[in-house]
Amino acid sequence: SSVWPMMFGLACCAIEMICTAASRYDFSRFGMEVMRPSPRQADLMIVSGTVTKKMIPQIVRLYNQMPEPKYVVAMGACASGGGPFKEGYNVVSGVDQYVPVDVYIPGCPPTPQALLHGLITLQKKIDTQSIRNVRWYQKEAIEAIPVPVLGPDVIDPRQYALIKEHSMQKLAEEQQKAAEQARLAEQAAAGQTDGHATEQPAENHQA
Repeated sequence: SSVWPMMFGLACCAIEMICTAASRYDFSRFGMEVMRPSPRQADLMIVSGTVTKKMIPQIVRLYNQMPEPKYVVAMGACASGGGPFKEGYNVVSGVDQYVPVDVYIPGCPPTPQALLHGLITLQKKIDTQSIRNVRWYQKEAIEAIPVPVLGPDVIDPRQYALIKEHSMQKLAEEQQKAAEQARLAEQAAAGQTDGHATEQPAENHQA
């Protein structure tokens, strides 16, 4: 259960993570000696800070590059559920929408003591795991998580079928609305034509 965290920080929570790694709190006491600069050498991702839509593709890509077994800790309110920026146009409401999270650490930002408690909780979870139920010991191949596509909004490739269904439904509604407007316009034009036709004989009679 001596996990190797990846050197990966996003926002103000990363400052507390750095403090936890420094000499005062020193999480190397728990087997986390050095933060790894590469996902190939790490088995723990600490998502520390606000997850923006521009950053989530990189987070998923780094997660896919980490070898199994691997774990994710959502550090702070922003990584867990969006935090104070939850309704922001450019913020993802929780990293667990794209990668599986093992431990959530509340706080804005969490203290180093809270991060240590979360890491110890993760170690306890690892100690209770069995090769019979963890996914990386199964015979089935583990598929990589599709990297989200960043456009006018962030798109999860796993939601393509649902997005297509909603798009087709919206297109059908717009076509139906356009057809109804065209029908009303034709009726209005026909009514004006009938009005001119009935008024013309009256004008001739007066003449």
